[in-house]
Amino acid sequence: MSMLEIKAWLEKNNILDVECLVPDITGNARGKIIPADHFVNEEGMRLPESLFVQTVNGDWSDDWDELVDGVEPDIVMTPDLASIRVVPWEKSTAQIIHDDNEQLDDSLLCRSVLKRILALYDKEGWVPVVAPEMEFYLVAKNIDSNQTIEAPVGRSGRRETACLSYSVEAVNEFGKLFDDMYRNCDAMGLDVDTLIHESGTSQYELNFKHGNPLQLADEVFTFKRLLRETAMEYDVYATFMAKPMDDQAGSAMHIHQSIEDKDGNNIFAGEKDGEYTESFYHYIGGLQKYLRKATALFAPNVNSYRRFMRDNSAPINLQWGVDNRTVGLRVPISNRRGTRVENRLPGADANPYIAMAVTLACGYLGMKEQLKPTDPMDGSAYDEDFEIPRNLEYALRLLDGCDELKDVLGERFIKAYSSIKAKEYDDFFSVITPWEREHLLRNV
Repeated sequence: MSMLEIKAWLEKNNILDVECLVPDITGNARGKIIPADHFVNEEGMRLPESLFVQTVNGDWSDDWDELVDGVEPDIVMTPDLASIRVVPWEKSTAQIIHDDNEQLDDSLLCRSVLKRILALYDKEGWVPVVAPEMEFYLVAKNIDSNQTIEAPVGRSGRRETACLSYSVEAVNEFGKLFDDMYRNCDAMGLDVDTLIHESGTSQYELNFKHGNPLQLADEVFTFKRLLRETAMEYDVYATFMAKPMDDQAGSAMHIHQSIEDKDGNNIFAGEKDGEYTESFYHYIGGLQKYLRKATALFAPNVNSYRRFMRDNSAPINLQWGVDNRTVGLRVPISNRRGTRVENRLPGADANPYIAMAVTLACGYLGMKEQLKPTDPMDGSAYDEDFEIPRNLEYALRLLDGCDELKDVLGERFIKAYSSIKAKEYDDFFSVITPWEREHLLRNV
């Protein structure tokens, strides 16, 4: 789409305002709202680079003035014209995602990091294909952070109290909300597929159809905004926290991934269904070697590590297996064209651009280094040892020690990301929790 085509599109859709968005480290939207007639005459949007070294609570990392110029200069953000969409919850409004295209190799922007990885694949003649699955909870409106989170009241007038995996009636408790969700997805051009009820109370999963990683990351980024806004219309919250309730399953962003050549052939598929190529095994070898060191990038918050629990619908190690949901790396049964790996480690709270960049980077390293995976796991991987870091601080130390990931993802980006997350961990660690007051105040 050219800017002339964008102008015609804005006029055709009666757009008065344009949300100029940039996904930040958390995957949330930053940017400006610009009148449509001004937008078409602008050459870009300027934002201070220091925005991209902020923590999830709006603070700055301790090293922010070393990561960016201390005078806080602007960077010019250019619109990706292919990403324009209407915003159905705002009258006469469109959104368009922006990039820092001038600084792709040294950028702090998560979208640019994913582009950097895709360029490495393109250089090899490889075309990655992904399909994310997004898990989330609907929860009762909660305006007091000291109160525990509860399931919302559905159309029956009752809250869920049982695990109702794949229950159609449980989905229908919020049928009107999900009808509006699908309508909004259609309006925004999101290529979504199946909705199911997951194992937690009022926990659901929406699947996206497979496609280009950058396009899918844009769709997940947009969907998270869309679902939160749709849920608010029904006076409930939609949350992508990895572990919002202590007695329920965590929420993941499973990423199915395969690689094609320039002719569209799946390079993971062997001669027959169920047979795999050396590239497939090398890819899994890369995931097994590097994902543990990259855990902080797909488990980005202190809460993320509460999800990794034995026998609780989340992986605890990097075993792989065919049609085995206890492993971190599952290979679904499929025909040759559908041969793929499902990375089950990323949480729903992960930034989709970073999570996709990381999983593709690890697989890329595996193919370049021709790594060999372990034997596939036939039984339960929950019977094996923990391999995943159990907290953010340790995960950051592993990331800091991995030069290979710094090289492919960008050393400046990794340094900024680690600085931001270290600040968040320190802030969290300074808060005394109710558990500590309950069990330690009078007993130690």
